[in-house]
Amino acid sequence: MKLIETKKAVGTVLCHDITQIIKGVTKDARFRKGHIVTEEDIPVLLSLGKDHLYVWEAGDDMLHENDAAEILCSLCRNDHMDRSSVKEGKIELTAACDGLFKVDKERLLKVNSFGQMMVAARHGNTPVKKGDKLAGTRIIPLVIEKEKMEAVKDLAGKEPILSLLPYRQKKAAVITTGNEIYYGRIQDTFTPVVEQKLGEYGAKMAWHITLPDNHEEVTKAILKAIEDGADMVLCTGGMSVDPDDQTPLAIKNTNAHMVSYGAPVLPGAMFLLAYYEDRIPIMGLPGCVMYSKRTIFDLVLPRIMADDPITAKELASLGEGGFCLGCDVCTYPNCGFGKGW
Repeated sequence: MKLIETKKAVGTVLCHDITQIIKGVTKDARFRKGHIVTEEDIPVLLSLGKDHLYVWEAGDDMLHENDAAEILCSLCRNDHMDRSSVKEGKIELTAACDGLFKVDKERLLKVNSFGQMMVAARHGNTPVKKGDKLAGTRIIPLVIEKEKMEAVKDLAGKEPILSLLPYRQKKAAVITTGNEIYYGRIQDTFTPVVEQKLGEYGAKMAWHITLPDNHEEVTKAILKAIEDGADMVLCTGGMSVDPDDQTPLAIKNTNAHMVSYGAPVLPGAMFLLAYYEDRIPIMGLPGCVMYSKRTIFDLVLPRIMADDPITAKELASLGEGGFCLGCDVCTYPNCGFGKGW
């Protein structure tokens, strides 16, 4: 492109959008890239403060910001995202379905460190609804070298930097433990909470049993639920260190792979996660799930529903962001709770 005086621009082709801002009325492109400047446009352009214009000049080694933005968008977007039209080198991505939003942090950092381009995304491992905004991509200059865009394509790799994993339809087994509930001493107020939270993600409580504090019976019930086709098993109660609380032992005796007993999250420190045959999650839910608005269960459940395996290292990383402030008006997931992983 080349810079010329606006008064001499009649017949030339604009190589960038020119924005008009009228407070309280509009902020939009008055002239679009590719527009051929006419005699009538000159006074308007001057009124927009454009005494000089960038117009296209022949050359095959450069890309316009909008063309480069298409490349950058393609590096970020997976199949379950909608995109906006390109405007001033910017494209925004939104969720095409309910699901779990994921970010490859290392590759995102590489792209944003490359220069002359940017990708701004919401936190990864966040549950989103259809239509939610996910990210925005933008080319910084008006034109950029083709060679640079090719280099960033190689740097980013073949898989999208951002992804949206749709939730799967799952059947849950809930095993309620505790002598106080089994013998009718108190009402079970835990199971309705778990069932409601499962419903937030389209899962159903397809199997439920109440058992006393007997680890052998709980182990048998877990294995029976899996044999009957449960996609996940949730054990409520019996998760503290009291002698009568035997749920952790019961889960361990299924020979499931123990990911973690305990998590740096409040509420939710006594949470347990295991995988049976490395595919079926078994969770021990602490009592806080029953009475706190948001807990470790709210952080873990979206990933379980999206078939996104959780590691011990990831749970440990929740120490930063794992402290719920218990706000009077809860805005989760649009808050800092759980944003450490």
